[in-house]
Amino acid sequence: MWSQRRERGSRVLVRLMIFLSFRLGRATGQALLYPITLYFYLFSPAARAASRGFLTRVLPRPPGAADVVRHIFTFSRVLFDRIFLLSNRTAGFTIDATGLDDLTAALTHGRGCLLLGAHLGSFEVLRCFGRQSPVPVKVLMFRGNGGAYTTLVEALDPALRQDIIEIGTPEAMLRVHESLQRGEIVGILGDRAPHSDKLVTVPFLGDPAPFPTGPLLLAAALGAPVVLFLGVRTGARTYTVHFEHFADRIVLDRGNRVGQIALHVQRYARRLEHFCRRYPFNWFNFYDFWDARLASSPAPQPAARRHAGYPVDAATGSGRFSAAD
Repeated sequence: MWSQRRERGSRVLVRLMIFLSFRLGRATGQALLYPITLYFYLFSPAARAASRGFLTRVLPRPPGAADVVRHIFTFSRVLFDRIFLLSNRTAGFTIDATGLDDLTAALTHGRGCLLLGAHLGSFEVLRCFGRQSPVPVKVLMFRGNGGAYTTLVEALDPALRQDIIEIGTPEAMLRVHESLQRGEIVGILGDRAPHSDKLVTVPFLGDPAPFPTGPLLLAAALGAPVVLFLGVRTGARTYTVHFEHFADRIVLDRGNRVGQIALHVQRYARRLEHFCRRYPFNWFNFYDFWDARLASSPAPQPAARRHAGYPVDAATGSGRFSAAD
């Protein structure tokens, strides 16, 4: 299971990349991405197989070795960009935004909103966007498998920890609730679960795939509007942030909660499928997403107190924002 795998990456190498990038320039640090990509392609057979399996589903032709390398290299470049985005060294970046009207409409009533994202593109552009957002932006995330890269890179932005709400902590639900009450934005990723026992299986790219129910159960419990969010890499230091209305409010009947939440998850999976086909090399789930052991898991039961590590009580337009320094 992905949540039990420690994030890979050498502390020394990450420190070296940051040092070279900041002292000698972006091009020097970026040069390290080529040997790093080659290393992971050669010595990470599981990630290589996962990439090929995914690309087989989204490309109009059988993927070759060059496609897999490109996939891993795109991931490396997004991680590299993260260094600059988190340290607010964003000169030269271009970040376009589409669907801003949907986001504005969701915030109109002062209830805040949940931004539902995925491991497609960069979540860091949400934080970049948040610096210029008229309301604060928090990020609800799982940090149990973070490694040297996450620790060192997040240290570049000392204020970052204040904006992170960690999934599974006792105060997480309260912090999310308070943020929404203040009319703030809370971002969450909806395509991975910290644990494998609270999933629902829905069609995705041609086969059944397990998706977590936690994010949408959280939205239902809090009565918050939901807006889809994806920040995809479209070129060198160029990203497009997509906002798209998902639900004004998710309401679940007690008599059919499991079936209703499955319909919402399936609708999310369909939109994710659309963007995966549109931006195939931006998908960064390098494990067997269609793992039969997970896909065969039973549908979640409504009596469960927690869902996929999320603190949920189940019984109850277009524009561009500046990325300059």
